[in-house]
Amino acid sequence: MIQAVGLTSNPRKALPPAVDDVSFEARAGRVTVLLGAPGAGKTTVLRLMLELQQGRGLTYFRGRPLHRIAHPSREVGVLLGDVPGHPSRTVRGHLRMLCAATGVPVRRADEVLEVVGLVSLRDERLGTLSRGMDRRLGLACALLADPHTLVLDAPADGLSSRENRWLHGMLRAHADQGGTVLTTTTDPKEAARTADQVVTLKEGRLVADQDAADFARTRLRPRVAVRSPHAARLAALLTKEARTAHCSVEVVQEDGNRLSVYGSTCAHVGEAAFRHGILIHQLADETGDMGSDAVVMAAVGVVGAEARVEASATADCTESDTDTDTDDPFDNLAEAEAEAEAEAETEVDSEAEVEAEVEGTDTTPPAPAQSPPLPSPRAADALSALPPPISVRSAPSPLRPLRYELRRAAGISTGFLTGAAVLVVSALTAVLLARVGHTPQARLLAAWPAQLPLPPAALGAGLLGALAFGDEFRHPALAADRGTVPRRLGMLTAKLVVAAFTALLLAFLTMGCNAEVLYLLYGREFAKVPGDWLALTASWFGLVVGCAWAGVLAAGVFRSTTAGLAAVLAVPVAVVPLVQAAAGNTSVRTAAGLSVRLREVLLVQWPFGGERYLSAAVRLVAQPVGWALALSLTTLLCAYLFTTLRSRVR
Repeated sequence: MIQAVGLTSNPRKALPPAVDDVSFEARAGRVTVLLGAPGAGKTTVLRLMLELQQGRGLTYFRGRPLHRIAHPSREVGVLLGDVPGHPSRTVRGHLRMLCAATGVPVRRADEVLEVVGLVSLRDERLGTLSRGMDRRLGLACALLADPHTLVLDAPADGLSSRENRWLHGMLRAHADQGGTVLTTTTDPKEAARTADQVVTLKEGRLVADQDAADFARTRLRPRVAVRSPHAARLAALLTKEARTAHCSVEVVQEDGNRLSVYGSTCAHVGEAAFRHGILIHQLADETGDMGSDAVVMAAVGVVGAEARVEASATADCTESDTDTDTDDPFDNLAEAEAEAEAEAETEVDSEAEVEAEVEGTDTTPPAPAQSPPLPSPRAADALSALPPPISVRSAPSPLRPLRYELRRAAGISTGFLTGAAVLVVSALTAVLLARVGHTPQARLLAAWPAQLPLPPAALGAGLLGALAFGDEFRHPALAADRGTVPRRLGMLTAKLVVAAFTALLLAFLTMGCNAEVLYLLYGREFAKVPGDWLALTASWFGLVVGCAWAGVLAAGVFRSTTAGLAAVLAVPVAVVPLVQAAAGNTSVRTAAGLSVRLREVLLVQWPFGGERYLSAAVRLVAQPVGWALALSLTTLLCAYLFTTLRSRVR
């Protein structure tokens, strides 16, 4: 079950908090719905519960807060808004990436695809899915790790009646198997039809916490909708006649010229208005929400009587003599739904099918309104089928973040397109430099003009590194899993490893492609290998890998791809001049003789001449760009660690 206690969002500047002291329970085996108008705070409540937004209050999932659950994705399945995957990623690839993130077998992706009916669309791109297919994929993502609790924000928003029936059948089946379901909606009829418990919010505050039957009895009742420029006068007259006739009639003024009359008929209201010469603009039978903003009119402002008029039902009104039932008509929800069916036949058909699907369960209260027709057994099984439970889970492995990062990077074409663009630009730049002349051989092979701060390969590696933290910031399923959030060092290590491998591959291909193009166009003279190729190659690889790591760390700290690329460009543009200025004002000793001094200090002989490699690495870092890149990486890493510690303290 879910226990939310005192949920309160951080206050805004001159406005009250979006959510203020909201407490409720969502019990296992039941479907709980958060009901409220747009802006009532439903989404904010969910984000506070999932610790995706800063605020006060506590939320317990089966007795434990989310941050104390070892594998939160196995406890809570989340869907907030649209599925926030990359538009060019395939449906199956997206689910397989989430399988790697949550540590479940990859075959689980095919199981949930079959359950939600997306097997035929598994190779489609996420950007081409319709609204209904996106909802199906979102539910598949939530069910992927076989969670006990489902937290879904407006899952039926924008769906057709058929898709709506399918969705609520799935949620009901999950609750029938002992799971907890918490969803949000703005439609009171949908809440009464599909939920076992309705929690009503208004302007960020809890208004009511009711069972579905009590909610429907008090909020969804047959009524007569009246619009008149003399609404107050008509309300007073109807109230007076009801008192005289001892009828149970309630008059509610919802706005300036609209009335809702409960316990009467169109004929009675119309005749009363005609007898007193009151103009009527609208007169219709409805079944709807009483509304939290409604003002109950019991001769308010006319005789100053009490706010709610409920006369004893000892006699019938003039036009309701044919109704011999002595019970309050508002207590009969079946009659309320029957009147709604007379107005909207298509909507009622969908309501009847959903109610028939959930009929027959013993562990949960029945839906507020139930229709006798039942779908065929085959259709019922199709609507209530759930993926099989995960019986055997893989043990925690340090390679899980690496598998996730590989699937994330290779699942879309962005990396491949960026690499191809870098190769083309580098080859063209090398050809132009060779044609102009006066370019050193090392810069010619790297396609690095002196006028540019960085070569194309370094910029491409930095861009790929900056793109590494895209999915985690916008994907709630990943953010809810503490094993893959960007603040985890295991996730950072996996991203740095993949970024380094990509950068090395890009650097190698760039130099090889440039050398081949120069050889084909200008001959062997322009493609010859420099004498100090080992040191130059190490410098080249170090530059490209350093730019990739700078992009990864900056994107992780600032949560922005643009900031990651800006950090890469800041190395030669801003940091290098600062390093050169600092080095020019101080006495900097040369690194020559470092191996001898190291041998003297450590009093040992380095095996296999290791002091030479260390000396070469120091000379490499001693270059202006090397110093600047090392300084930038150190600063970004410290900032990353600081934000990690701060988030854990919070």
